[in-house]
Amino acid sequence: MPRRHEIPGTHEHMAWGYFDARAEPVLRIASGDTVSLSAFPAGDGTRLPEDRSLVPEAYLRALREVEMGPGPHWVTGPVHVDGAEPGDVLQIDILETVVDYDWGITAIMPLEGTLPDEFDEPETIHPSVDHARQVAVMPWGTEVPLAPFFGTIAVAPPPLWGRCGTIIPRAFGGNMDNKELRPGTTLYLPVFNEGALFYAGDGHGVQGDGEVCVTALETGVSGTFRLTVRRDLDYERPFAENETHLISIGIDEDLDDAAKQAVREMVRHVCDRTNLTPNEAYMLCSLAGDLRVTQLVDVHKGVHMMLAKSLL
Repeated sequence: MPRRHEIPGTHEHMAWGYFDARAEPVLRIASGDTVSLSAFPAGDGTRLPEDRSLVPEAYLRALREVEMGPGPHWVTGPVHVDGAEPGDVLQIDILETVVDYDWGITAIMPLEGTLPDEFDEPETIHPSVDHARQVAVMPWGTEVPLAPFFGTIAVAPPPLWGRCGTIIPRAFGGNMDNKELRPGTTLYLPVFNEGALFYAGDGHGVQGDGEVCVTALETGVSGTFRLTVRRDLDYERPFAENETHLISIGIDEDLDDAAKQAVREMVRHVCDRTNLTPNEAYMLCSLAGDLRVTQLVDVHKGVHMMLAKSLL
């Protein structure tokens, strides 16, 4: 019978700013088990609320005791999934994501974001979180409905890549910042190491497609994932689906190439699931596939396509 596991929300079970195939697993599970975990907000700790009583002690302790790696994201893991081998695919069913904190961080940082030359002065705000009404309240009064998700979901990179920073998303997933990766969605990632070595973190309370100023509502989140090894799939790149849509994912330093990758992947998956030819699938994508800019700010940009399953 599948088991449910819970990883304590402390820095001993997290990495700050990197993925590493050589890291010792914080948990070993069987394929099909579920894992509940949490992660701290991304950042170096300089943009916290002035009232430190709002900040969990476990987070403050982590900031004091851990040296930040090549990225700013706290990721919980790695989780070793028994039976996973290079060439397999890890199926990640996202079952639950909940905002844990009463506040979040949204910031403009010099020389970052989509308009770095126009917004070159730093500024940080701390929207409050109304858990009862599930909204983030901006300092000027606007209320934005919460839609929490983990900005970073990954398996460990190929061993020869060494330690990889969390900023740049790649074939192993990582900092994709895709708001569609929320409860009810299944993400598929190619496996590069024995045990897959699953990570998740970078909690977002809500984010628009694009994440244009370089931050979402960065906050503490917790969630539950079911991790299943798939040997019947041959995916070489991240792919996702929910009850109603296929979601292809393109990642590249060039936005045009990211878009091409998202379209190419959707054509392939449509052909795999139907009797359509590539030409027919490409035309269907043109009529009914919605290309969306996932994010513009993680060095490798993201584009994803949504295609309704009802059309297959």
